[in-house]
Order: sequence, then structure tokens, then C-alpha cells
Amino acid sequence: MLHPNNNSRMHRRRFLKSLSITAASGLSLSAFKATAEQSQSLVILHTNDTHSWLESFPKDHAQFPGLGGAARRAHLVNQIRSQNQNVLLLDSGDVFQGTPYFNMFGGEVEFKVMSAMKYDVGTLGNHDFDGGVDGLVKQMPHASFEFVSANYNVKGSVLEPYIRPYTIKRFGEMKIGIFGLGIEFHGRVLSNLHRGVSYEDPILKARQTVDELKSNNCQFIICLSHLGYRYKKDLVSDINLAHEVPGIDLILGGHSHTFLDRPDHIRHQKNSETMIHQGGWAGIRLGRIDVRFSSLNHPVRQEIGSYLMDRDNMIA
Repeated sequence: MLHPNNNSRMHRRRFLKSLSITAASGLSLSAFKATAEQSQSLVILHTNDTHSWLESFPKDHAQFPGLGGAARRAHLVNQIRSQNQNVLLLDSGDVFQGTPYFNMFGGEVEFKVMSAMKYDVGTLGNHDFDGGVDGLVKQMPHASFEFVSANYNVKGSVLEPYIRPYTIKRFGEMKIGIFGLGIEFHGRVLSNLHRGVSYEDPILKARQTVDELKSNNCQFIICLSHLGYRYKKDLVSDINLAHEVPGIDLILGGHSHTFLDRPDHIRHQKNSETMIHQGGWAGIRLGRIDVRFSSLNHPVRQEIGSYLMDRDNMIA
């Protein structure tokens, strides 16, 4: 990977330029055929815990040799968009912290790269506060996408203009509700780094938010969760969330760096279910869930799983 030096700002500009060039180049990547009923289908792409890994891991890396890379991801996202009418690109937090890009530029490059990929919505992870609330606010102008968090209370803080509990995306007659949930600050984020932002019960806030989204006639509800997949201790996780709030159709997780080859299904009464998916960390995988609306009140989810960001871009 790159180590910023005295010419780092020029290097940063070159990297952003190469991202757009590589995204349009002819890398050998696999893709899915476009769905037959494009106007009633939605492709949901998602990442989590990318942790400032903008480049691929070194080829001699012991665990992830040659994997990852923002340019490779950008190419695949563009390819999928070219084949599908309705595509959402989402992130479940911890964009910051992990390579010298963050140490040198405080998150500017990460948000610019995500904006170049045209992310739609993201939520906040605990490491996104590593530069403090002021540091996060400083980088917000570089993000062209929305941020949602229902249980981080930002009222009265400098973050308030940038964070909403939820957003609603429209695709023709489809209304997709998207909200975020963040992990507890205690033991993870120093109090001076989240000054003015408080943590609230994610289960309670999820129930309230789901009710509000349903009252707004959303046919499909997505939670961008930075709670973690599963814990042995008595902590709120994606598994707990799915059982406690059955109104969520899809939980896209983060924080625990869990590689799920296929989504989990939590069954509820009345033949409903919540699907849970997470793509590990560092941009090694790009998650994909396809949703087909046979009618506006009966979405059908298809298990696509995740793309492995390697040279051939195979499906996990």
C-alpha cells in the first residue's frame, strides 16, 4: 500500500484520478444478467468497515494477498449499474482509520472516493469518531451521500445538519426506507471524541423508526447497522435486533468484521423474515442482495451473497 510522504497531496490527487480511469477500464470482472422486470427490481450493494483501505492488500499479505481495492470495487459497481435500472450503494460504517490515508488526511480521501463511486447512504461507526466530532464535520463537505443514524442523538451538536435518523429512496412506485444504528460509545469512543453526540437504545429507536417508515408507506426497510453480528455477552447485536424488531426487512451489518458467505434468515410470524448480511472488512467483499417486487406489498429477496474483490472477482 502507499505511505504518504512530502508529495502525498499530489499522490492523493493522482489516486482519485486513477480511480475514475480504472473504473472505466476493462478489468476482467464477472457480473449478473439484468433482471427481466427492471422497473420492479432493486439491486442493493453494500460495504462495511472499509477502514481507509483504498488500495488492494499487498500480494505477499499473509491473510488477504492482493484482495480489496477501491478502484476494483468502483469498476464492479459501475458494471452492475450498467445492467440494472435500480441500484442502491450503501455503507455500514467505520470508513475511517486503518491506513496512513486517514492519519494524513483525516478522512477526506475516503469520502471523496465514496462520492466518486456515488454511494447513496451510509451510517456512522465508532472509528468514524477517531478524529472527534469536529474532525468528522470537517470531512462532511467531501461526502456527496447521505448519513443516517437513529440512535446517535446529534441534536444541538455540530453534526446535526449532516445526520438524519432515516431517509426514504424512491424507485418508481417503490419506497425504500433506510435507517442507521450505531454501537455503544462506552469502552469504544473516548467521551471527548463524541462530545455533543449521545448513544440511545438501538432496539427502542429501531422500533420507533420502523413504525415511522411504515407510516410513510415504505414497502421495504433496510437497517445499516454498526452493532456487530453476534455476541456471547449481553450486548445488542444484529441477531438480537432481527428478533426484537421484525419490521426490518434487511440488516446490513458492520463492526464485527464478519464474513458471511450467504445472508442469515430470521423467521418471524405471518411468514415474514429479516435477512442479515455483512461483508467482512477492508473492502475485501462487496455485498449484494436483489429484491424483486412481485407486488408493492410483497418483496422477494434473492440471496446473491458477496463479490470477492480479487483479480477475477469471483462470487463467494
